[in-house]
Amino acid sequence: MLSFLTQPSYPKAAIGLEKESVTALSLHREGRGMFGIKQAAAVELPTGLLVPSFLERNISNPKELAVLLEEAVTSAGLLGQKSWSVSLPSNTARSAILTLESGASGKDESEEILDWKAEQTFGAAAAEMRITRHKMPSDREGRSRYFASAVKLSVIDEYETIFERFGWKAGLVLPRALSESRWISADSEKADSMLISAQSDGFSAILMRSGDPAVIRSVTCTLAERDDEIYRLLMFYNDRFAADSHDKLLERILLIGKGLVPAKIRDISTEALGRALQVLRPEEVGLNMPATSLTFDDIAAPAGLAAFGWR
Repeated sequence: MLSFLTQPSYPKAAIGLEKESVTALSLHREGRGMFGIKQAAAVELPTGLLVPSFLERNISNPKELAVLLEEAVTSAGLLGQKSWSVSLPSNTARSAILTLESGASGKDESEEILDWKAEQTFGAAAAEMRITRHKMPSDREGRSRYFASAVKLSVIDEYETIFERFGWKAGLVLPRALSESRWISADSEKADSMLISAQSDGFSAILMRSGDPAVIRSVTCTLAERDDEIYRLLMFYNDRFAADSHDKLLERILLIGKGLVPAKIRDISTEALGRALQVLRPEEVGLNMPATSLTFDDIAAPAGLAAFGWR
């Protein structure tokens, strides 16, 4: 999945930044397709220090965040690490699939159309964003498709300025949900897999098909509305994909985030799809969790990035 992001190899250590905490970790391999946590630590952030936003300033006090980031890295025993992958909060970056309605006559024209599409999709001028694009297989109508991820230059500069203080090199920087989707990418060659990643104002969802994202959704809703929105998402999948995907029906779902109850999601999937989806556990997607206070919800994003180091 997303092999364009994994050449050359990236560090086997990663930092995960969230509104409530910062996590630093490294992985070790435990066999084919399996990883374990080699070193890890998390530090809570005070309210208001990090406010994830795509358009607005994220960090209210860079010096304070630098101190807490150094504390997490030191507690994990990774203070000497200089190369990192970094998972940003989902609200800080945006991802989408861009489709070209008609064939462009040349490379320059394609670039202009893609920039325009990105501006319409992400809500900012192309010149103000760092955009990563990857050519995907064409759709059924033969239209060109690109997976795109964007972060505003002013926002990424906030984070990179802190990294530069420590002499760190951030080799791979991705939004949280895309980092987490690494755990469902491999088996999506056999059958569709879905990630639902909860956040404070809703959730992000990624449907993986044949190793690539097929659907990306960022849903803003209240906690009380979340179950209904997940039901609508699964109904959308059933209407759009199930009819011509008998050999690759959605069977597995990965839930990340506190408040997502597996039994409830199985009930919702039964109602929407006529079958209960398998809710995946960490060991079923390739990560053995240590017996510590850290949970899969805490480390799924940075661990997903660190796992890219073995590609």
